[in-house]
Amino acid sequence: MTPSTISGSGAAETSAVVAAARSGEEAAFAELAEAYRAELQAHCYRMLGSYEDSEDLVQETFLRAWRRRDTFQGRSTFRAWLYRIATNACLDHLQRRPRRAETHEGQPLADVPWLQPYPDHLLEGIAPSDEEPEAELVARETIELAFVAAIQLLPPKQRAVLILRDVLGWSAAESASLLDVSVAAVNSALQRARATMKRNLPDRRLDWSADPDQSREERALLERYMDATDRNDPDAMIKLLREDAFCSMPPRPETYVGREAIVAAWMANGFGSSTLGRLRCVPVTANRQPAVAIYLRAPNQTEFRALALDVLRMKDGKVADVVVFGAEVFPAFGLPQSM
Repeated sequence: MTPSTISGSGAAETSAVVAAARSGEEAAFAELAEAYRAELQAHCYRMLGSYEDSEDLVQETFLRAWRRRDTFQGRSTFRAWLYRIATNACLDHLQRRPRRAETHEGQPLADVPWLQPYPDHLLEGIAPSDEEPEAELVARETIELAFVAAIQLLPPKQRAVLILRDVLGWSAAESASLLDVSVAAVNSALQRARATMKRNLPDRRLDWSADPDQSREERALLERYMDATDRNDPDAMIKLLREDAFCSMPPRPETYVGREAIVAAWMANGFGSSTLGRLRCVPVTANRQPAVAIYLRAPNQTEFRALALDVLRMKDGKVADVVVFGAEVFPAFGLPQSM
């Protein structure tokens, strides 16, 4: 994204509203802050890798901003001021509650047990402008699960620098001012962060495309994935996965590589068995990726109950990654626990 993404004034950021907010008018402050909730929560999610933590930290950002509203001097936009507060709130959170990633270099999805999916409906409020025709593609790259997981492998300050510079488009000077470090320190941190990201997440920009034909292909593949799941059919599922497909199940440590190994692991938990019961799929989207909410009606039960949420990455007409989350993530997507 271009620097104007962060530096430009938002529609709600009129001088009258800003003046009222600075004077302590709660309604004006709430109007101004809420206009940026969606993008601030996405920012906190990138910093932390946890949907639940991103909710908490955007609230913390608003509380800090309200308490410190007199420190907003108008030298930057209100939006940039909020990003400064949100970034530092995330850094404080990471210092208080450090999390240790694993060390499976080259496969970040295996390294971050606290990783959670992010509901796409929360991204609707930060759609790209007409002046940024590539922003939708960039947004998908920088919110998808593997990218977010890879960011978590960086030290907190490097993580912040990478997001500010490469995702939000801040200048080195702006980033240095926010983090209270020198421009040279920002440039050095960015260089190290990019090198780590390259090792853990090779450049896959060409994996994504705004081409509607690819979107139709993804939808068709998703429908086949849901059909194979609904029919409880391991053979059909194997045909849909890439030979080198990868599966992880945060927060559990187990990972599986290869379509046969993945499906065998699922079968060990009942998939393909006539005694499992009936499965039902509901299509959703998470992290700009296709996803499937799976429900199970066990034998002798009358309701389908939430079982798992599979987030998929597709490549060359096959499923390349499957990240399986438990039923605890369903409420974030507005999904019922039973149906």
